Amino acid sequence: MKRILKFEKNDCAPCNMVSEYLDKNGVAYEKVNPFDQPDLAAQFRVRSVPTVIVLKENEEVHRIIGFKPEELLKAVAV
Repeated sequence: MKRILKFEKNDCAPCNMVSEYLDKNGVAYEKVNPFDQPDLAAQFRVRSVPTVIVLKENEEVHRIIGFKPEELLKAVAV
């Protein structure tokens, strides 16, 4: 089973662009604010936002940092 985590901040323009892109393409994801959930951010070694992590069977299979539409589409199709 695939799980997509999107690490973001509320006032982050690139984070909003990633959300809009994923929403437009019908991709289900979980929003995570690394400041509200520092343990989860540390577990995945997230150092900047936006960071999208694709998990398959709880293993990381792809990571995208920043707004990279082509890469996002490929990653979520995995």
